[in-house]
Amino acid sequence: MVRIKPFAAIRPPKEYAAEVASRPYDVLNSVEAKAEATERSLLHIIKPEIDFDPIADEHSEEVYQKAIENFKKWQAEGWLKQDDEEYYYVYAQTMEGRTQYGLAMCCHYEDYLSGAIKKHELTRPDKEEDRMIHVRNQQANIEPVFFTYPDDEEINAIVAEVIKAEPDYDFTAADGFGHTMWVIRDQQKNSRLTELFAAIPALYVADGHHRTAAAARVGQECQKKNPNHTGNEEYCFFLAVIFPASQLKIIDYNRVVKDLNGLTPEELLEKLAVAFEVECKGEEIYTPAALHNFALYMEGKWYSLTAKPGTYNDADPIGVLDVTVLSDLVLDKILDIKDLRTSKRIDFVGGIRGLGELKRRVDSGEMKAAFALYPVSMQQLIDIADTGNIMPPKTTWFEPKLRSGVVIHSFAE
Repeated sequence: MVRIKPFAAIRPPKEYAAEVASRPYDVLNSVEAKAEATERSLLHIIKPEIDFDPIADEHSEEVYQKAIENFKKWQAEGWLKQDDEEYYYVYAQTMEGRTQYGLAMCCHYEDYLSGAIKKHELTRPDKEEDRMIHVRNQQANIEPVFFTYPDDEEINAIVAEVIKAEPDYDFTAADGFGHTMWVIRDQQKNSRLTELFAAIPALYVADGHHRTAAAARVGQECQKKNPNHTGNEEYCFFLAVIFPASQLKIIDYNRVVKDLNGLTPEELLEKLAVAFEVECKGEEIYTPAALHNFALYMEGKWYSLTAKPGTYNDADPIGVLDVTVLSDLVLDKILDIKDLRTSKRIDFVGGIRGLGELKRRVDSGEMKAAFALYPVSMQQLIDIADTGNIMPPKTTWFEPKLRSGVVIHSFAE
């Protein structure tokens, strides 16, 4: 059972939507954000360090205050306006001919604390604290979290009916991904969606664990300050866009390593052959073909690595993951990289950059070797969340990312 509600979104007028909406705060660094930000871009609100010259420390008080100033300015200038009524919103994303249809809504922080909103990753305290400061300062969820839920035929039918109408936004971002949004102004449909989601057993965090945790912490803070707290206050709710699981696709999340732990390439291949069937594929990029098959790139050549039976545990929801297999059999046992969260000898590359990015980083001399993995499935993610397990770091990469600024949720009094 989950508790959701419609909300009166703060959002750009149609003519500004494409310019205001931006990539999320955590997919580009400050230099990239400064170069990408146009006059009305939301990047000035979610990465306000770019408004300083030189770029300021993103965790400094002046930067946090700049975010507040910019949010107020965007509303004063009319670049962001609040809807007069509470609605749900259909938000569609199109990538490479595939479209996924989500519902923008507000979720209750108590569902996250109780486990009705299920997570599959741990959060880092520093990142959680940073997001919490932004939410607390703005009294708003500027950026949505990305959730999924088990498919429901009636919810799908309501969405299918809504999207027959002319969209409120329809634009293609610079990366080529399409973003389309419809306001559900039919309050009968909105009421029915609230009823339908009350019967959904659980929601799953796909992307945005830190923002979810931060929103829950702010909700708890507000509750403690309110002696008349009922649980229905606007601060109890935070912004999410929720997609049916069948429409989502997880792409690969790959690894590059700076050294071979003192081994020569030949010695590494010899050690890998104990647990893997190793096959040289030559200079052409090799893409992993199935679960437990990996690609290795080193010294200008690609190799296929297939884990031998008995080296992994398919009955274990964590043990079956290729990130676990690679971590246990290669990174830990051979390369002595024990903690993926803290080690400076490893980096992670989202599959959206392509395997050519792995080749580039190795060929440049920055990295010594690269490992490409077969993507995790949505069912694996749900199984792990349902059993209360936690995925290893940097396991899932969802694409396309939600555009920030399409809708904003305010809980300011």
